Amino acid sequence: MLVAFNIILDDIVFPDGRTAMGTLGGGGPQAAFGMRLFAAEAGLVAEVGPEFPESAWAWLKACGIDTTGVRVNAGSRTPRAWQVTEEDGRRTQVWRVTPSFARSIDFLPESYRHARGFHFGIHPESSDFEFASALRRVGAVISVETFRPAAGRPSPEALFALLASADIFSVNMREAESLVGPGSPRTVARRLVEAAESRAQQIVLRMGGEGSLVVEGQAGQAARIPAVPVPVVDTVGAGNAYGGGFLAGWIESHDMARAGICGAVAASFAVEQIGLPIITVELRAEAERRLKALEPLVELESL
Repeated sequence: MLVAFNIILDDIVFPDGRTAMGTLGGGGPQAAFGMRLFAAEAGLVAEVGPEFPESAWAWLKACGIDTTGVRVNAGSRTPRAWQVTEEDGRRTQVWRVTPSFARSIDFLPESYRHARGFHFGIHPESSDFEFASALRRVGAVISVETFRPAAGRPSPEALFALLASADIFSVNMREAESLVGPGSPRTVARRLVEAAESRAQQIVLRMGGEGSLVVEGQAGQAARIPAVPVPVVDTVGAGNAYGGGFLAGWIESHDMARAGICGAVAASFAVEQIGLPIITVELRAEAERRLKALEPLVELESL
């Protein structure tokens, strides 16, 4: 079992003014999609209101995502936010219904307490280190990604604590530069590795259409993973899907290149449409085709 966290209903505003209202988002469903694409079991922990769409429940069921950890609170509404996207990839989130659900290991169903891996998002300035530590104590692999760039450059101590909170630390280029300053992907990745002092096993630098750079912190080895060449329709949630796919690939193989390819393939399904497809036999066959197509294109190098 692999487990993801959080549900938000996204009201997406595209750069050309088009909108997509009530899209299932919040990171958790996308990460669970990436997990379920390559793993036998994936669960979701979140709180929703009674108005949570039947279509969303149906999608989760059709994909085989376990919803034991999704609580329906009759006294609240499902978290909801505007997601305003820009041509250059920037995205601004504006809450419409703020979440009242605080993550806690106490809310984990018993069937999730022996999960092999957890993936969730964190704020750079107010990371939930206690929650991450509690999850780590169950013996699982902890994968985190930042929700947004840091508001200001963190101190070395704060950056170390952030990076050391997880086994897998995933950021996009803008988020990474907010933590360690501007530079080439290789330079930024090296700074993150040095700041982590080898505490994070894997550091993932996501670069959109340029693919991703995965670094094994302790060994100083890196793998450049190309993006899957698909038409890009909507990038919201692609990083989450990558994170879920990467975690599933890492737990399966403990090979950073294989994990990066799984992440890239999961993200490719997220960007080529609004929302996410249902996981079917045909979709898994296409995922396998994309995996095999990327394998010979991976470049291994020393950092």
